[in-house]
Amino acid sequence: MKTNDSNPKSNSKSPQPIRKSEPSQRIFIENIYEKEAEPNDGVAVRMTILFFARRPFWVRFSKIAAANFHNLAHGGGSRTRPSFPEREVISNSEAWFVKVVCTLFLRSHPLDCCFGYLSKNLSSSIAFEVIKRLNNPKLGLKFFELTRVNLNVNHNFSTYNLLMRSLCQLGLHDSAKLVFDWMRSDGHSPDNSIIELMVSSYARVGNLHIAEKLLDEVQSDEFRVSSFVYNSLLSVLVKRNQVDEAVGLFKKRMVLHSDPDIWTFNILIRGLCGIGKLDSAFEFMNEMGNFGCPPDIVTVNTMINGLCRANEVDRGCALLKEIQSRSGISPNVVTFTSIISSYCKLGRMEEASFVFSEMISSGIKPNDFTFNALIDGFGKAGKMDSAVSLYDKMLAHGYHPDVVTFTALIDGYCRDGQLNQGLKLWHEMNARNVSPNGYTFSVLIHALCKDNRLREAHDFLRQLNQSNVVAKSFMYNPVIDGFCKAGNIDEASLIAAEMEKKRCKPDKMTFTILILGNCMKGRMSKAIGIFNKMLAIGCAPDKITVDSLISCLMKAGMAEEANIIRKTAAEDLNLGSSSLRRVNLRPNAEIPVAA
Repeated sequence: MKTNDSNPKSNSKSPQPIRKSEPSQRIFIENIYEKEAEPNDGVAVRMTILFFARRPFWVRFSKIAAANFHNLAHGGGSRTRPSFPEREVISNSEAWFVKVVCTLFLRSHPLDCCFGYLSKNLSSSIAFEVIKRLNNPKLGLKFFELTRVNLNVNHNFSTYNLLMRSLCQLGLHDSAKLVFDWMRSDGHSPDNSIIELMVSSYARVGNLHIAEKLLDEVQSDEFRVSSFVYNSLLSVLVKRNQVDEAVGLFKKRMVLHSDPDIWTFNILIRGLCGIGKLDSAFEFMNEMGNFGCPPDIVTVNTMINGLCRANEVDRGCALLKEIQSRSGISPNVVTFTSIISSYCKLGRMEEASFVFSEMISSGIKPNDFTFNALIDGFGKAGKMDSAVSLYDKMLAHGYHPDVVTFTALIDGYCRDGQLNQGLKLWHEMNARNVSPNGYTFSVLIHALCKDNRLREAHDFLRQLNQSNVVAKSFMYNPVIDGFCKAGNIDEASLIAAEMEKKRCKPDKMTFTILILGNCMKGRMSKAIGIFNKMLAIGCAPDKITVDSLISCLMKAGMAEEANIIRKTAAEDLNLGSSSLRRVNLRPNAEIPVAA
């Protein structure tokens, strides 16, 4: 409740000094209460006690008001307050105090006027709640420093933790390090979670040397940095593609100051496989036993996946057989699917089928990724009977076909010349409410254009535009090319316009198709206009585009324009757009080519 300023009687005993007329700012703190802390009698206690005026360099804060507030907040006063359950950190009555301190800090900073009162009543738990309520790491740091230095508040571990994490999230690593140093100087020992936070935060922004320096600071005979801290740091380095730095950190520090575990080796092996250093990855895997942590299935799968990505699937298969002969590690569906998928991508379907059969005989149930890989492999190999057979097995195992399954089958039928069967699957796909992706559209559009069914292909483009799939130029180009080759340049130009309307940028192939199509129809001025547009949007033509346009211009008797294009292209061997200039058509140039 806002209190109107009354006209106080003059105090003859201690008159206030007359100050220059300055605009005063009234600060009212009202309605500061928790619903749970108030009795449900329709009468809420209004905080009218903290009513003061703030002027530059002149602040009044009533000690009587502060005392009155403290009395009310802690259960005093004439009203009997019911008891309510305490919160996790502070009581309901203290929640009022938290709000008041926040308001004072935000509106009357600095808090010189109430240091005396706050020094007696501001506890570490309340300070934590204030910082949390401020919900601003920078303000929280200011309040933290103020209360630590001026009020001698001994902040608790949760406050340091909250501040450091919120500051790191904002990228204020230096401020977080300052709080970290204060924490240690105030007698709090940071645990491994705090150290992990700090070193990982520095590593994420590329300050590995600072992270290592911090590790040096905390490393001692009494405190041993856990493998959890090092693993987090190694993981950050691997994700940043700093694999060599991660290996160096392991050899220089972790072996000496911590105990590597299986997660440590798996992180390093994953990183080494990711950059193609497979032999080094094998060395780490062979060393694992010496550290008391033999490889597990994650290690094996990581190695096999790395080998398969490097097209060394035979080495991956050999590793699988080696693992099968050992005791203690059992290959799983991921192990087998990695090898099966790699064989399928290489078109080696016999080997893929053999590994699949071995997988089934081992009692391992294939998943949808396994079936999709095999269906796609057989489809690309032109063995649609095998692909359909695996599709039936997939259904028998209880898996529902997804967009990958249908697209693989449609692509296989289109490659095999069974376009209508592919369209039938398209309708089945829609009936099952399976949404197509860009590759599904591309496969059918290419197949329809190849079969000279341009109108149907154009219809698919319309469906594409009505879907949530992001259109790409390679989806439009076959249709534009088909209409150009059919002599229907106007239709091709309309489709190109639709393409741009959908914010799909034409690429080098699009422009080349349109340029050649217009040349074939004798529309040389139109072809040059498209060439100029190509340059204007920064799409550099390649040698095929330039040579084809020059050849058509020469045949049309437009040697001058052809020479300009030749000269412009010769200035830059890379045919970069920066050196290509606009080609001007001769006025009234008539092209004697039949339409």
